[in-house]
Amino acid sequence: MATIPMPATPHPINYRTTFFKNWTGERRITSLGTNAGALPLAFQRWRNFKEAFAPEIVERAVRETPGGVRHVIDPFGGSGTTAIAAQFLAARPTTIEVNPYLADLIEAKLAIYDIDRVANAFAKVCCEVFDSSPSGKPMWRGAPPTFVEPGVEGRYIFSKQIAHRLLSYLQAIDRLSSPDIRRLFRVLLGSIAVSTSNVIISGKGRRYRQGWQSRPIPTNRVDELFHQRVLEAIYDLRLYESRACRDYVLLRGDCRKLLSSVEVADLAVFSPPYPNSFDYTDVYNVELWVLRYLDSAQANRDLRNATLRSHVQIKRDMSGNRYTSRLLSKTLDALNKVRLGLWNNHIPEMIAAYVSDMGDVMLGLAAKLRPRGRVYMVVGDSCYAGVYVPIAKILAQIAPSTGLSLIGNDPCRSMRSSPQQGGREELSEALLIFEKK
Repeated sequence: MATIPMPATPHPINYRTTFFKNWTGERRITSLGTNAGALPLAFQRWRNFKEAFAPEIVERAVRETPGGVRHVIDPFGGSGTTAIAAQFLAARPTTIEVNPYLADLIEAKLAIYDIDRVANAFAKVCCEVFDSSPSGKPMWRGAPPTFVEPGVEGRYIFSKQIAHRLLSYLQAIDRLSSPDIRRLFRVLLGSIAVSTSNVIISGKGRRYRQGWQSRPIPTNRVDELFHQRVLEAIYDLRLYESRACRDYVLLRGDCRKLLSSVEVADLAVFSPPYPNSFDYTDVYNVELWVLRYLDSAQANRDLRNATLRSHVQIKRDMSGNRYTSRLLSKTLDALNKVRLGLWNNHIPEMIAAYVSDMGDVMLGLAAKLRPRGRVYMVVGDSCYAGVYVPIAKILAQIAPSTGLSLIGNDPCRSMRSSPQQGGREELSEALLIFEKK
C-alpha cells in the first residue's frame, strides 16, 4: 500500500464550514461568512468559485420547507454547493449540470472513495509520469491554434514543456481502472490548468499574464500543484466521508430538457446564470480543452447553445414561451429606446429569452415538486446603457403562471455593474422563495 503524508489542516481554527447536530438533534450547517472565494468550504478549494453561494442557504431551505425534506433538486449544479450540503443534511440531491467539466467536478465531490485505493492510484500516476519521455508536439485535437507553443504570432496559452507534462498526467490517469478515481484525478488536474498556463481569468474574460514571455512557468510547477491538489482532496475526502446521505443523482445536460426526467422532490435550491451578456462557458474554456471535453469548434458552439440564454456572445434563436410580466414589458420598451447605445443590439431579445428560459425552468420545477414544496433561488439584476433590469421582480411576477407562489424576496448583496456602467455597486442580488400552489 502506498503511504502518502496527509497535509496539515488547511484552516485549523477558522475552517468556515462545520457540520453538527444541535441540542434538538436537528442537522445544521454553519458557515462564518459568504462563499466569496470559496476556498475554505468543504471540497470547494479543489477549484475556486467566486460565483458560488453559501451553504447556509441550503440549510435554511431544508429547515424552513414544511413537511420535511428528503429530496433536493439543483438544476444549475455549478460548484456542487447544494448537492454537497444536501448530503450532509440527510437529503438526497439531484443535480443537473450542462458543463461537462463542472458535472464531473460535482460528481467527484459527491462520490465515496476507498482512500487507500486513491493513494495507490496517485502513486501509480506519479511513477508513470516521472518515467515518461515526451516527444514531438503535444496535441489537442481541434484546439485553437494559440493553445500550445508556438501558437500564433508568438502568443500561446501553454508552453510545449507544460503541455507535455499535462498530457503525461492525463494519459496516466486514463489508464487507471477505477472510473471514480479517474474522474477525481482528471478534475483535479483540470483545476491547475490555468495556474500553469500563460493566461489568467480576469472578470469576464481571459488575458495573458503580465510579463509571461519573460517569466516562463517551470515544468515542475505542474507536479507541485497537482500533488498539492490531490493531497488536499484526500484530506477533504477523509474529513467529510461520514455524510448523512451518500446517495445522489447527477444528470449531464440542459436542465430545460432534463427536468422532466427528475423524480418528485420536496425542495429546489439553486442560482442560475445571470443575464449579464457573458457566457459562463468561457470561464472554464481552458479546462474544457485541456481535459478533452472539447475536440472541435463545433463542440464548443454546441455546449454554448445548450446553456441558458443569458448572453449574446453567440448568435442564437431568441424565441420561446412568453410569460406575462408588466415589468418585463416596461423594461424591454426602455431597452429598445436605447438600442443604438447598447454594445450589442440583441440585448433586449436576450433579456426576453432569458426570462422565457427561467419561466420554463420554474414551470418544470413546479411539475416536479410535491404540494407545498419550495424553490429557493438566488438571482441577480442587470443594467444596460443606464436601463436597470430588475430580474428578481420580473421572475416574481411570472411565478403564478408557472405554478409557484412568491413567499419571500430577501436581499443578498449588491454587485458591481460592468466597467461600461461605471463599476458601481448598484446591482441587487436577491434570494427568491417560492412555494408550489
